[in-house]
Amino acid sequence: MSDVPLLGPAPSFAAFYRAVNRREPFPWQVRLADEVARTEKWPAEIGVPTGLGKTACLDVAVWWLASQADRTPRLRTAPTRIWWVVNRRLLVDSTFEHAEAIGRALCHPSAEGRTRQSTAALEAVSERLRALSVDSSSAPLEVIRLRGGVASRRPTDPSRPAVMLSTLPMYGSRLLFRGYGSTRSMRPIDAALAGADSLVLLDEAHLAPHLRALVPALADCTPGARAILGDVRSRPTIVALTATGDADGADGNRFDLDRDDEANPVVRRRLDAAKPMELRVVEDGANAGRLLAEAALELLGRAPAPAACIVFANTPAAARTAFRCLRKKVTDESAEALLLTGWAREREAERTRERILDPVHGMASGRNSRLGRERHLIVVATQTLEVGADVDAEYLVTEACGVRALTQRLGRLNRLGDHAHARAVYVHAPPRPPARRGKKSGSDLSGWPVYGSEPEIVFRRLKAARPGAATEVVNLSPRRVARVLGSPNEVRRRAPEILPGLLWEWTKTTTYPDGEAPVEPYFSGIAGSEYSVSLIWRADIPESGKLLWPRASDREIVEIPIHEARDALSEDETLHRLRFDGVTVEEVSTDDLRPGDSLILPCDRGLLDEFGWNPDAASSIVDVSILKDGLPLNAAAIKRLCGLAVERLVDKALGVGDDDEDVDQAEKDEALEQILTALTESTPQGWDRMEWNALLFSLDRQIVTSRNETPRLRRRKADREPHSNDFDETSLAETAVVLNLHCQAVAARSRAIADRLGVASDLAEIVEEAGLLHDIGKADRRFQRWLDPDGRHDGVLVAKSNLPRHRWNAVRSIAGWPKGGRHESLSARLAQRWEERTARHCDLLLHLIVSHHGSGRPLVPPAPDGTSDTVSGVIEDAAVEAPADLELVDWTQPRRFRRLNDKYGPWGLALLEAVIRQADHAVSAGRSEVY
Repeated sequence: MSDVPLLGPAPSFAAFYRAVNRREPFPWQVRLADEVARTEKWPAEIGVPTGLGKTACLDVAVWWLASQADRTPRLRTAPTRIWWVVNRRLLVDSTFEHAEAIGRALCHPSAEGRTRQSTAALEAVSERLRALSVDSSSAPLEVIRLRGGVASRRPTDPSRPAVMLSTLPMYGSRLLFRGYGSTRSMRPIDAALAGADSLVLLDEAHLAPHLRALVPALADCTPGARAILGDVRSRPTIVALTATGDADGADGNRFDLDRDDEANPVVRRRLDAAKPMELRVVEDGANAGRLLAEAALELLGRAPAPAACIVFANTPAAARTAFRCLRKKVTDESAEALLLTGWAREREAERTRERILDPVHGMASGRNSRLGRERHLIVVATQTLEVGADVDAEYLVTEACGVRALTQRLGRLNRLGDHAHARAVYVHAPPRPPARRGKKSGSDLSGWPVYGSEPEIVFRRLKAARPGAATEVVNLSPRRVARVLGSPNEVRRRAPEILPGLLWEWTKTTTYPDGEAPVEPYFSGIAGSEYSVSLIWRADIPESGKLLWPRASDREIVEIPIHEARDALSEDETLHRLRFDGVTVEEVSTDDLRPGDSLILPCDRGLLDEFGWNPDAASSIVDVSILKDGLPLNAAAIKRLCGLAVERLVDKALGVGDDDEDVDQAEKDEALEQILTALTESTPQGWDRMEWNALLFSLDRQIVTSRNETPRLRRRKADREPHSNDFDETSLAETAVVLNLHCQAVAARSRAIADRLGVASDLAEIVEEAGLLHDIGKADRRFQRWLDPDGRHDGVLVAKSNLPRHRWNAVRSIAGWPKGGRHESLSARLAQRWEERTARHCDLLLHLIVSHHGSGRPLVPPAPDGTSDTVSGVIEDAAVEAPADLELVDWTQPRRFRRLNDKYGPWGLALLEAVIRQADHAVSAGRSEVY
């Protein structure tokens, strides 16, 4: 598909911005869009002060991509995927809302209140973005948020425009083929979508200096690799967004405000916003939390009316202490106190954010300042709130911190310049002794927590900036803050050097090498790194080897430093961890914990409260998965929830009577109703009674049972998650699918994706051919008996079966297909025999076939077999035959895999794999576009 689509003219950036945001852009935003469009590249660093709309970089990136939609794909320089990466989870949530607003505007251009000009601008951009994707009827822009260690979403195909909001570990681990939240089989796809055709907007780049250095170092590890999509789009483009400046790697290519911005009245008012800060020296560094609370109460005591105050602490422990002190000293009638750290589940964090951003009682920057408050609002927060949160407080208290942190924290005070009475207090206490994190952590911090010795330098600079020795107040308006605080003086963490040998080991995603290097230090640094684990609270804890169902979602996890988990959990406690497939549970000990692990904790274990992680909390926790997917019909789970002993009733409802006697349907139904009646009369701790009863009312009375999963009462109209194993393939569908039609559809879609991306025609042809041959190994007689055990298709080969899922494994065994056998091995054998007969040899074709379910990187594991049978197929009218024994190993595949990595680069090869694999997923899901 080399034809350029016929599209209407692209609107100006200003017109697009007005249409999305319903306001005029700032001069710098228009100037940035013009510069990117003119030069076809982004500046290395964008140094716009906080409060001046840095998230508009997303608008610029989306508009730029749309503006190039009428180009020949090979000539396009705007990347298809736009990543927004930051090392703070709340910012991911905040920016996600803006990205979703862009997506909604593009899906519904003629929404109420828009002018004809705005509607026309959005329709033009929407049409252009749709023209880039093979799914022209789908939403023009996919918006995806990746926050915790169990998130697994990704764009539906590599050609679809997407905005990806991600924390640093989620992006960095994906880039290095070890994606948190990815199964082994999907990690190559996630690596391709992170490492090719991607623009990475790295917000507050000082929080991720190692990622900026990592990307060019990775390119140095693969010299001479063929650029699959041209020089620009074949690897990530990193753009540093920083309000504090001095981010490494700008090389003078920095974008700043200019005179036009200074002349803008809104910009000028925000740059000169009053931010007087009182310096307060205290001697008791061990009680920083209490001192912060007292300073906040003192400020609010002088407030002329109920006001909003932010209290910034450097650690969650200090924040907890300040929060507890405030709760003791204020009444609910006088003030509302909230706690916000990064250690909270989405359920709890969402409720806290809603209260902070409430348009009447909160502190959102868009709040009408003329609206009176009924009581004070005090938010105690860690660094979670200091970066990117669009809040506007009248008062601020901060613990001693570094230059960058103080600059960011001040960005939440009088953000829009509307509070002439705004005040701040800087609490400078001596550093506490090294933290004792417990005998298992081995951590030893010196100086101030998080910031080392830098707070002493900051304090000296603040003292020097006082207008006179008699005052302890310093004016820190955005226009003055950089001059007063000077350059940051933090100690940068070291990061290990990336080497080709390490990268080669990480690309092996099928079987991990023993003792491989962890990826975290290469994007997070070594000294002081806070490696994390994800915690998930469930009522139903599967036994080892069983499946966690429903799959864990990022809404139910808390991501905490691994040392916190080790200190809070007992040494002799049996823990339940998700294996690499993201579904199967295994039992481990505390000492077995690794960065990136996901642990399943009983919901009555405690360790969480209404504001997030709290090692002192003992109350039961709401199992969020029940709200989404229904009630596990398991006696232990019900006892955890409500304290009810219903073992005999559960057995009877499942058809097991006393002494294993059979139970008829009427008895089953009666037992189930007795269970539900008991549950209605016993609301679980932590649940709202109305929420609990609404859940019980929504349950379908049909018990769902599947192999390796706990029986469950599903919610009516609940979202159904597709079943998946480690290879993301079950060959199950609503109806049986004819094999040759399936392969033709995958081939056509693969070619369409490759063409729309701009893959060179010689490679696109191989991709198409691989799509045509990828499933021919399913012609094996045993596999066909598995798919069609009753012979209903009269010898017509099928690619998918409509068997009930609970029969899948039993039928496999009867059909004689070995457990763990991979049909793609047979597909590759047949293709290789055809190549030998036609005097061709194409490494890429064979690899794309053998890896289309994530295997073959570098080897396809054998399965116990030993059959003497053969498998036959027809390729281009030529009959070919190969051994069907799945115990045979293709020892040429590892060398082939290495050659292809050297030739196309790890991400180029992974991208070509992703084209076929995601085409296969889409066709299997029933998507049918005309290509």
